[in-house]
Parts: sequence; structure tokens; C-alpha cells
Amino acid sequence: MGPDLYMNTAILLIGGNLGDREHNLRSAVQLIGERAGRVIQQSALYQTAPWGVEDQPDYLNQGLEIATALDAHSLLLCTLEIERNIGRVRQQKWGSRVIDIDLIFFNGETISLPDLKIPHPRMHLRRFVLGPLNDIIPNYMHPVMHQTVHQLWESCPDDSPVHKL
Repeated sequence: MGPDLYMNTAILLIGGNLGDREHNLRSAVQLIGERAGRVIQQSALYQTAPWGVEDQPDYLNQGLEIATALDAHSLLLCTLEIERNIGRVRQQKWGSRVIDIDLIFFNGETISLPDLKIPHPRMHLRRFVLGPLNDIIPNYMHPVMHQTVHQLWESCPDDSPVHKL
């Protein structure tokens, strides 16, 4: 694909807390680059406390900015397939997982489909999302809340630990 074919910009958050976490994130980045589009930026890795179900190992999370020719729903389907390829099995909501790939923003659009909500509806409440995104897109304006990622990070009510590695 030539650079002129990448017409969309997507912000993803990848994470996992099972197995070789760093290897799983590297595999996700590689597969996203091969199948979804060009990876433009990657945040540092962040070790974060589990959210929702707390009796599980800590997560590693990373934010990505990608350029893609895929539309938002096709990108969602692509990332779900990448999760399956890496070994993700969906068992418990907010439970432990090998890999998770969340679509946070897409071209500054607001999308509300049964299986896809953009911007991610709870991203502004989660430090584990905002920390990595603040690394790569601090001045990105949330299209609904009309605050930058940095402003959301600064005002986030979540107090769970987020440690840059």
C-alpha cells in the first residue's frame, strides 16, 4: 500500500496481563502494522493495575497511532482477528487476557453502532488508557467532551496506579 492510500487515522490502546506481556504487545504492533495500517506512533509501555476485576495480574498497556485505509468497522474486525491470532479467548468481562486491542478514536469521528462506540465511551475515566495516549497525542481533542487528552488525564477521577516503564 502506498502512503496515499492511508486516509484514516486511528488511535488504539493495546494491553494484556497473561503470558509474556511484552512479547504479546510486540506481536500485536507487528500484526497491526501488517494487516491494519502503518504504525505512526507508539507510546512507552505502561504497567497498570487491573480495572473492573481487581484480583488479577497487572497489565502492560501501550497507545498506538495508525494510518489505515480501513473504515472504523473494518478496523474493529481486523483487530478482533489479530486478538484471536495472538491467543485471546473472551471469558469474563474485564478479566485477564493475553491481548486486548481497543479502538479509542477514529478521525475525530463519533460512531455509535451496536458493536462499536467511538470515542471509546469510558476512556476518559481510565488512567490506564489516558497515560499511554497522553504520551503520543496530548493535544488531541476529544470530539464529544471537547477537552484534550492531556486535560482528561489531569482531571481523571481514577486513582489506580499507572507506571511508565
